[in-house]
Amino acid sequence: MQIKDFIVDQSLKELTEHRTVVLPLACYETTINQNINGYIPLHWHDEFQFVLVVKGEAIFQINEEYIAVQEGEGLFINSGCLHMAKDKNDSGCTYICLNVSPSFVLSQELYTTHVNPYIQATNIPYLLLVPKELWANNILASIMSINQLIKQNPPYYEIDISLHLTLIWKNLIINGIELEYEQTEMIKNHRMKQMLNWIHLHYPEKILLDDIARAGQLSRSECCRYFKRILKKTPLNYLTDFRIQKSLILLQQPESNVTDVAYQVGFNSTSYFIDKFRKSMNMTPLVYKKHKNSSSLEK
Repeated sequence: MQIKDFIVDQSLKELTEHRTVVLPLACYETTINQNINGYIPLHWHDEFQFVLVVKGEAIFQINEEYIAVQEGEGLFINSGCLHMAKDKNDSGCTYICLNVSPSFVLSQELYTTHVNPYIQATNIPYLLLVPKELWANNILASIMSINQLIKQNPPYYEIDISLHLTLIWKNLIINGIELEYEQTEMIKNHRMKQMLNWIHLHYPEKILLDDIARAGQLSRSECCRYFKRILKKTPLNYLTDFRIQKSLILLQQPESNVTDVAYQVGFNSTSYFIDKFRKSMNMTPLVYKKHKNSSSLEK
């Protein structure tokens, strides 16, 4: 199963429930360009995420870093970290995505000493998993095994998954990385999420740069530096992109029209919405709407 449209709350926290019937985890294969946006939009969740690229190549953004991940390589993305993914060079990138609750990785007795310190550490937003490193190769093999176990549902597969998760975490720990805890980094991440939260709560309204900066308890200039450093765009450009992202869902509703959608997502001019949509999606909103409606009729 692939999640083609991420549902997030106002703070960009993903609301998809990551679990099988009985386990607090989810494992599925994702083809990036099949997402409703054509990429995996920026989001975060409390679960750890383990990624194994099985085809093509992707560019992942994790907090403010960009990482190219090739076929056969993978990632560990820490709990609470902002992340997104785009296909690289139209490679048709597909990856296995394993999301697992931190409390399920090890037993409750071991969680405090062997899991929680990694969640709190500010120097591990992610780890690149390269097969030539034995510890990383072991993790990648276990991701593949868990994916197969969930597909095949053999007897006692839940126990086998639990064993693989223990091996994954053991191998992650034995790579020997020294944990760091920087208060300034924690504050920066918190302020960024506050500003994103405010945008996602108020995007249909008129929004000024002052409003976004105030949400993060920052000056206008410092607010712009945060967005430029982490998202590589201005706060207002991010707002425009987010409004267009929201319009995609509305445009797929048969009864919607372009003007109404423009105003619903916060644009005060239909022509301005069309111009920005065209630059972002390489087509007009009306062409996008017709294309999506005809595709749904064919299914």
